[in-house]
Parts: sequence; C-alpha cells; structure tokens
Amino acid sequence: QVQLVESGGGLVQAGGSLRLSCAASGFVLNFYAVGWYRQAPGNERELVASITSSGYTIYADSVKGRFTISRDNAKNIVNLQMNSLKPEDTAVYYCNAVRLRYNYWGQGTQVTVSS
Repeated sequence: QVQLVESGGGLVQAGGSLRLSCAASGFVLNFYAVGWYRQAPGNERELVASITSSGYTIYADSVKGRFTISRDNAKNIVNLQMNSLKPEDTAVYYCNAVRLRYNYWGQGTQVTVSS
C-alpha cells in the first residue's frame, strides 16, 4: 500500500508551537520532493514549505523564520515544525510527495490557532 498520513495537528494558542509529521508507507520518502500545503475554508490550497531529495528547502514568505521543514529518513517521515503560530495559520495541512510521474497526497490534519 502506498500512503501518506499527516499527524500532529491540534488546537493551540497564538504564539504556541506544533510539529506536524508526514509519514510514508509503501515507498521511500527520501527519494521524493515533499511539500506541506495548507487550505483554509474558502481559500485556495497554498504551498507552505517544501524540501527536495537533496535537502533544499523553500518557504512561503508568510511562514519564513517561523516554520522549518526537515526529513527524518530513518523513520521515513518529513516534519514541519511550526513556531510562533498565528491565527492566520489556521487551516488543514496536507503533505504531498512527488517523484517523476508519482504524486501522492495525505488526508490532511487540522491546525487551529486561537487568539
């Protein structure tokens, strides 16, 4: 089975932190470019952060300096450490893995930041 599963979402107060994890099964995530996306109700899905197989990272301007994407290859997961959370970070967060013609999405995990 080929699957991506996000975890770590929840309810936090503004200024708090969460760590999201994207766990792969049925394939080796190390060989895929991985992105974290988020979508709030009524909004388009937007790229938050991504990491290539070589470790190169990019971040949306809105999260740069607050979020960090990283790989834990031993566990076949990609993490998104989110610090200094703001109410506008509230969304469903999805992970995406891409390699060649393969494009996999997780089911999403809810992040809610209260003010």
